[in-house]
Amino acid sequence: MTQVANAETAGTRGPGAWTIFRRNRLSTLGFAILVLLLVLSVVGPWLSTYSPTDTTAGNPLESPNLAHLMGTDELGRDLLSRVLVGIRVSLIVGVIAAAVATLLGITVGSVAGFFTGRVDDVLMRVTEIFQVIPRFFLAVVLVAFFGANLINIILAISLLSWPELARIVRAEFLSLRSRQFVDAARVAGASTLFLIFVEILPNALMPVVVNATLQVGQAMLLEAGLSYLGLGDPSQISLGLMLHQAQQIMRTAWWSTLFPGLFLALAVLAINLVGDGLNDVFSPRSRER
Repeated sequence: MTQVANAETAGTRGPGAWTIFRRNRLSTLGFAILVLLLVLSVVGPWLSTYSPTDTTAGNPLESPNLAHLMGTDELGRDLLSRVLVGIRVSLIVGVIAAAVATLLGITVGSVAGFFTGRVDDVLMRVTEIFQVIPRFFLAVVLVAFFGANLINIILAISLLSWPELARIVRAEFLSLRSRQFVDAARVAGASTLFLIFVEILPNALMPVVVNATLQVGQAMLLEAGLSYLGLGDPSQISLGLMLHQAQQIMRTAWWSTLFPGLFLALAVLAINLVGDGLNDVFSPRSRER
């Protein structure tokens, strides 16, 4: 049913997605920055001259120079090498946490919006409980209780990030479940799973994609906050962990906090700008221009 509707409207959609996205210059800039950071996170550590854990890379607390473009930390480790690895770890945490949170939000929201009644009431009350509790405080408690390793941090962030998306998906399902194409599929004998995952969910994914993009940046900031408080995984070099380790020397070695903080801010800003561009792409008004 949905495939037929899509085929009928394909010729009248107006400008393509990339054309609409490029209209927003800030989103295009954010996309370019994000691509650059992704490339650096993948190939940067392989091209770096020094190992991120090498304490003999230079003298302790060297200011930025030609040998160490971002300087060194208190142990003599090259900050550029550590930042390149930190970008990758922070992005991995953000993407995986956002993906898990999106999956949870879609599952809860679709079930609540499709079945309504008591099922909806119970799931929404659970969702509200998670929304009422301060997210960062609960993340601190979970990580401190279960242990500060990368898996626990990702799971904690995921478990605290799905309620907003669940409510968005639920609203979309409540709007779509009574549409004619859903009624036609129901009359034709479609199963409940077919109605949810084939008929309704594909038509509810537009706000989900935008929200999932923004969740990546939020997850990165939450991980950085946990690491800054000493609840990050000490075996993984993330930008938040670098900021935590530089607390005691930040007044005498400004570069130790400037560069990790700058790259973290750039990554989150770029992701948010891309999210704004995707919002324009999915906006019906943009299709009419």
